[in-house]
Amino acid sequence: MIATPAAAPASLGRRILLQGRYEALSMLRNGEQLILAIVLPLLALVGLTVTPFLDGFGASRIDVAVPGILALCAMSTAFTGQGIATGFDRRYGVLRFLSTTPLGRGGLLAGKALSVLAVLALQTAAVAAVSLPLGWRPLGAGWLPGLALLVLGAAAFTALGLLVAGTVRPEATLAITNLLWILLAALGGIMMPAERLPGAAAGIVTLLPSGALGEALREAFLSGSLNIGAALILVLWTVLAGAAAIRWFKWN
Repeated sequence: MIATPAAAPASLGRRILLQGRYEALSMLRNGEQLILAIVLPLLALVGLTVTPFLDGFGASRIDVAVPGILALCAMSTAFTGQGIATGFDRRYGVLRFLSTTPLGRGGLLAGKALSVLAVLALQTAAVAAVSLPLGWRPLGAGWLPGLALLVLGAAAFTALGLLVAGTVRPEATLAITNLLWILLAALGGIMMPAERLPGAAAGIVTLLPSGALGEALREAFLSGSLNIGAALILVLWTVLAGAAAIRWFKWN
């Protein structure tokens, strides 16, 4: 009798890729998260384009609105969406189970980060598809710094989302991430430039990941330049929130 050779185990890279694909599809199949990730940002885009809130900040409303909407997409997926999904995975024991498989904890977190980037790419394509017919004309020189900042912002918000999801109860994660999404979207410098806020509030907002990402993306797409200060703020938030998540994250 000839023995059948055992199938070779999948490489770590393939395991991460499969986990990332699973996480991304789960996010897109969830009606609530799909509304948060796609529908609400597009509605906000149209609303900012037809109202005078952004008058005076750029050549046209759409040119000022789109960078903020892209920042909102990053926060929706990386912070709110990933935070809620991870919190309930933790509640139902999914995190504890997957962390003991060959995927490992590092592979699981890498898969989550990959899923955020995949969904963010789809969001960016959707926003561009709606914005270009409305008259959005971004500078070609702004795409490289803009996309790099978008990835950096997603990293910062993912770290914050995992920090919240790994340290509080899932119900609290749901409340905290949704409340912060509303507050940061309205007053955190994402869709509305920080200079529109009164007094010292403008300076404080630019130190938040939302304000730093919003301002940096507007500068990138409107002038084609990289806001080094805002990028450093995003790096700092990523490092601090990531270190805190590593230190205090609870897998069960």
